[in-house]
Amino acid sequence: MNLLLSFIWVALTGSMYYSNFLFGFLLGFFIMWVLNRNETDQRYFYRVPKTLGFIFFFLYEMIMANIAVAYDVITPKYFFKPGIIEYPMDAKTDLEINLLSTVISMTPGTLILDISEDKKSLFIHVMYLKNKEHFIAQTKNGFERRLLEILR
Repeated sequence: MNLLLSFIWVALTGSMYYSNFLFGFLLGFFIMWVLNRNETDQRYFYRVPKTLGFIFFFLYEMIMANIAVAYDVITPKYFFKPGIIEYPMDAKTDLEINLLSTVISMTPGTLILDISEDKKSLFIHVMYLKNKEHFIAQTKNGFERRLLEILR
């Protein structure tokens, strides 16, 4: 419904720019929020800001990982300490596991090798593994927590 309101806004204004579409999306979000304030199902109004926050968090993590890998490539000394860890997941469904593994693999310096038979842990190759517990805590509190807040 929000996308439909955005396209209606673009059609009414006659201006096909990203900024105009974004304004129409925000305007549609606000209109829907005002009309549905007394409804019991408010999931959409919590998920959209969390999704935007996740996108910005992912972009930040990707940029920082790209900088670390690029710095390691252009300097004569290698800083990487590769390792393989078993990451215990809180994700249960196939969709949650798939999205989590995709997001982790898209970040430079990490690669998903396998999923355990019981689907409770991922095996991840990490290019810069200084502390196993720190990496697990950072991934749990970063990618996994934010992703599960959106999906559940």
